[in-house]
Amino acid sequence: MTNDDHRSALTTGLRALADFLDANPAVPIPYSVNVLHFPPRATDAEICADVDHIAELLGISIDPRERESGHYAASVRFGPVEYRAVAILAARRAQYEAERSYEGCIQPDPIPDQNAAHAA
Repeated sequence: MTNDDHRSALTTGLRALADFLDANPAVPIPYSVNVLHFPPRATDAEICADVDHIAELLGISIDPRERESGHYAASVRFGPVEYRAVAILAARRAQYEAERSYEGCIQPDPIPDQNAAHAA
């Protein structure tokens, strides 16, 4: 699928969702909708440049608070809908991979059955 095909499919899907929600008021709606763009994995400089370019196109600044969590991000809101470009920096990706390497190695103690205590 080309970028143009994907763009068309995404915008068509968003419009269809909006039309569906308008036509079906009994269907619960989410609190918000987040549209995320992640640059393809590359060096930190390259993925940050991608987000800088998007921020420039949107006429916004990079959010400096995101750096604390290892992200380089810019976002714009349309009411409860947010378009967000996020570069996950190499150090954060490495930390995430290290944390995931323990997956399945640690088993918490079972939680006591609260109903059994009340039955006695």
